[in-house]
Amino acid sequence: MPDNRYHFLTEWRVEGTCGEVADILGDPLALARWWPSVYLRVDEIVPPDARGVGRRVVLLTKGWLPYTLRWEFEVVESRYPHGFTIVAQGDFDGRGVWTFEQDGPGVNLTYDWRLRVEKPLLRNLSFLLKPLFEANHRWAMAQGEESLKLELRRRRASSDAARARVPAPPGPVTYAGVALIAGAAAIGAGLAYLVIRARRKPGV
Repeated sequence: MPDNRYHFLTEWRVEGTCGEVADILGDPLALARWWPSVYLRVDEIVPPDARGVGRRVVLLTKGWLPYTLRWEFEVVESRYPHGFTIVAQGDFDGRGVWTFEQDGPGVNLTYDWRLRVEKPLLRNLSFLLKPLFEANHRWAMAQGEESLKLELRRRRASSDAARARVPAPPGPVTYAGVALIAGAAAIGAGLAYLVIRARRKPGV
């Protein structure tokens, strides 16, 4: 696979119905509210038709790495309530297929995401940092699964008080936070090294 091409297959499981999941993930304008760790802003360019097809939105997104992506997607197929397909372009070009399957009281979600990175910085560094970019995507999707579960709980809450007890979704990582984590990891590694040395016998 060329360095700037990626293929991700993500699987989630949440409690709910296909209809509930389809209504949430099929509304891109709400992404920045319930999945704020990744979606910073979403604006509609073209509204959908009666079948939910043809909608185009422009997005600003990020992960835990210190860069943002500006891109847009169009919904090219709707299989409501069992999924939909998007085609993306911008800082990356690609095709994403969401599939929802009811399994008892839960829904199994699959996202098949094939893309080619076009943002110059990421395209030029993919040959070196591809594993890091892949880890960034997996982190972002893990945040999405947690956030979707919280959004389903909020929508199912029977009262305002119950809704208020649902935790807020995880927010975007700040670069100060990343530096703090990296510093703590470095300190921890240094302390571990000192402990190992202290346990060594003299002359060993």
